[in-house]
Amino acid sequence: MNTFFPYNFIAIEGNIGAGKSTLSKMIAKDFGGRLVLERFDDNPFLPYFYENPERYAFPVELFFMTERHKQLQEEIAQQSLFEQFIVSDYFFLKTLLFAKNNLKEEEYRLFQRLFYILNASFPKPELLVYLHRSVPQLLENIQKRGRHFEKDISAEYLLQIQHTYFDFFKLEQSLPILILEIESIDFQSNKNYYFQLIELLKQQYKPGIQTIRIK
Repeated sequence: MNTFFPYNFIAIEGNIGAGKSTLSKMIAKDFGGRLVLERFDDNPFLPYFYENPERYAFPVELFFMTERHKQLQEEIAQQSLFEQFIVSDYFFLKTLLFAKNNLKEEEYRLFQRLFYILNASFPKPELLVYLHRSVPQLLENIQKRGRHFEKDISAEYLLQIQHTYFDFFKLEQSLPILILEIESIDFQSNKNYYFQLIELLKQQYKPGIQTIRIK
């Protein structure tokens, strides 16, 4: 175990605009962890997907899956002995959750086969943290950061993603899942909120769901 957290691999998850990357960067910087950030900017299909999801869902999800798998394999294999742990702003199973939400039934069946081949010997995070904000708050955050390819994201789409995550959480029994209700808090600007989050990550959790509201 590392000296700060009782975990060597923490994944920070959440809906689009929840603050996953921001929190992951802060933790890696402050506690010397290896940072793994999703390379969504490299996906050439993403802008087209938001404009025409039915047409571009399969290539966008296939690209994400192969890139995530390659990146996580490289990052985990190259973990330095001088770094205390890995913190990532996604976990690999996210690939299947988004595909289930975005693909047609026939496409999803094919995608599942490919996913399970890649996932066969892939390590799970020791703690999965989910940053939960309401859909209106997510839309506000998305608007603030101003990525042009996200301008067409709808409230309905974000709600679908949210439901997909929580459906998975109800079934997952093999790893600890810490759901943090953070709504409008800004843990980047307000260090009191950030310190609360860190203290929660220092605790050990049993497999299953733990939900905590940050005030």
